[in-house]
Order: sequence, then C-alpha cells, then structure tokens
Amino acid sequence: MRNVIVLTGPTASGKTSLAIKLAKAYGGEIVGADSMQIYSGMDIATAKPTEQERTEIPHHLIDVVEPGEDFSVFRWYEEAKKAITGTHKRGHLPIVVGGTGQYISTLLHNINYTGEKSDPELRMRLEKEYDQSGGATMLAKLRKIDPEAAVKLHENDRSRILRGLELAETGLTKSRQNELSHGEKIYDICAVQLNFLSRETLYTRIDARVDEMFALGLEQEAQKIRPMLGPTSAQAIGYKELFAYFDGKQSLDEAKSRIKQATRNYAKRQLTWMRAEIGLNRIFADSGADLFGLSTKILQLCGIIC
Repeated sequence: MRNVIVLTGPTASGKTSLAIKLAKAYGGEIVGADSMQIYSGMDIATAKPTEQERTEIPHHLIDVVEPGEDFSVFRWYEEAKKAITGTHKRGHLPIVVGGTGQYISTLLHNINYTGEKSDPELRMRLEKEYDQSGGATMLAKLRKIDPEAAVKLHENDRSRILRGLELAETGLTKSRQNELSHGEKIYDICAVQLNFLSRETLYTRIDARVDEMFALGLEQEAQKIRPMLGPTSAQAIGYKELFAYFDGKQSLDEAKSRIKQATRNYAKRQLTWMRAEIGLNRIFADSGADLFGLSTKILQLCGIIC
C-alpha cells in the first residue's frame, strides 16, 4: 500500500498554491486532476500552474493531449496510476490536485471501468442527436432512463451526458456501474478539501481570477485556440463565452460577465459533489487559519507524514 495525498476544492480556492507548499515541504510531485488542464495550449482559461511552479515541482497529467482529442475518465485514471507509481519509485509523495469530481471519485474509490468500451456507431448517433436537440433535451432524456447518472449533471456537460446515455443504452446504468465498479483499495489516501465559510468570498475570488485572466491575455488565447478545439475542450469556461463576442453577438463586458457567472455556477456544482463525497477532510480557505498547518495536521492524523 502506498501513500497518496488528494487535494481538491472548487475553482479559485487556492489548491495550486497549497499543493506547491506541501510538495516542497514533503518531497511531493503533483498529479493533475483537472479535465481541461490535460489539453495543451489551453493555459490561461484553465488556470494551469505557471511555468515557474512546474519547474520547481514535477507536474503530471498537464498538457498530455491536443485540444481536438477526447479524454475519458478511464484514460485519466490509467495515466494517474502510472504517474503515482513513478512518483513512488522516485521516493516521492504523490499529491493529486484538481477539482474534477469524476477524476477524484474514481481515485478515491478505485472505480473499475472494465467493459465500458465505446460503441462508435451509438456514440455518433448520440452526438448528432445532441447537436440537433441541445443539452437540456439530452439531459432530460438521461434523467428518464438513468436518473442516478443525471442527478449531478448540468445541461452543458456534453461529454458526461453523452457517456451516460451511451452506457444506459447498453444496459450499464449508474446503479449497475456502482455494483460492478468499486475495487479494493490500492492506495492509502488522505484527502483534503478546501471549502469556504462565505460563498460570497469564493465568488469574489472567482471574479478577481477572471479579471486576471483577461490581463494575462485570455482573449488572445481564445482566438488562437478556437480552430483547434474538439467537442469536449470547446466546453472550457472562458472560451465559449468569448466566441459570441468574436462573432459580434455581444460586447466584451457581456462576455466577461458570462464567464464570471459560468465559473460561479461551476463552483456550485463542484461544492455539491464535494458535499456528497465521503472521506474528504474539509478545511476553510477563508477562516483565517494557516491552511498549510491545518493540512499538515490532517496528513499526520492520516499517517501520511510523520
């Protein structure tokens, strides 16, 4: 059994800075658990660690595929296990960092995706139907045939809605997946979740981050990356809201406001998942406490560090 730290929290909660501090203190390497940071070239919109941070601490599962490629939860978990194994072999401590709930849950519960191979014809039919009917209609369809799979999804979660429909139509509903998929524990995991006493504090941080992204060149990045995006990467917050502005359908201020609102909505969905997830040790980023000190105490109680 090998020790692994998991650090999660909503967007703009300060996961990266805390992870860097923990990695420096305890000889860690960081394994990304963000479904958009895996795409190369999508840097500002996804708030990737800076080049300096990635130079100081080894990072894995960032910039691993091109924006036009698809990247499944199954593939993430397989790659994450390889990164964790390599980190252990080097005598370092893996720190899995990110806010993508499916990724984190898969690791926490060792979910086995064996038998969940895609049917290309079925997938093509569902994608065509999605493009014609829209996300709201397709999510409603998923609710009828597999309500458990649909309960935490938003109508803009194209890839997850399509995957849920794909699995449900082959008879593998969410409840059936839960029966089949949870494997034996392969890591000793201590999971820390950043939370907020005040939702408004989180929203203020989100607004400030969006403003900083524009100062760093988000508009130019979105223009450059647009022709390269695939169905999944095109859902990245910060890009799709700007496309309406590029097409002359709204002002830049309106696009900025939409990005801020979309990011707040995403944070709400992340917090909803985190409330339901078991095994997370919650600390509050706006409590005024020393987050590094609190995290260290939790890791000591978990037996991850001495």
